Amino acid sequence: MKLFDSWDSTGIIITDPALKDHISLQSIIVPRSNGKFSYQRFYKNKYHIIERLINHMMCPGHKGKKHFITSGHCGGKSHTNLKTVENTLRIIEKKMNMNPIAVFVKAIENAAPRDEITTIEYGGARYPQAVDCSPQRRIDLALRLMVQGAYVKSFGKKTKMENALAEEIMAAYSFDQKSSAINKKLELERMADAAR
Repeated sequence: MKLFDSWDSTGIIITDPALKDHISLQSIIVPRSNGKFSYQRFYKNKYHIIERLINHMMCPGHKGKKHFITSGHCGGKSHTNLKTVENTLRIIEKKMNMNPIAVFVKAIENAAPRDEITTIEYGGARYPQAVDCSPQRRIDLALRLMVQGAYVKSFGKKTKMENALAEEIMAAYSFDQKSSAINKKLELERMADAAR
């Protein structure tokens, strides 16, 4: 079975050993499982990686506990987001002449931060402390940063969401700092190095 009846994901190789078990590329036509695995532990790892991207697009304005943008191109309509992602993959295929799923997986590997910082408290004073990122959180952060970067580039502008998302994924694939996900990853890792 091919994704959207167009792209085969069987021959794609994940080079990052930490992410190998957490990126699912099973054969599926429509990446929509409607919460089929949500009762299991680490259920997100069983969803196709394109479905996880679609789920992140449902609420791109969510940062921490606040919605920094509350309306726009992406609402909670899964079919709208499904069509947006399909168009994005078609744009990537047209521009790069490659399997867009392979491009997307490599973009996630490049954009997934390895370290972050947390705050610890000693005697009333707070200090930043560098911590390692778990593989599942690395993927979630990469997806979130890509979607938010594309959303900011298209919100209130003439750029369509599918074009902005395609540009973001292609920039992350080539490790270009035009990608806001790559930019944020490098910033997080720089802060973590300073807090060691």
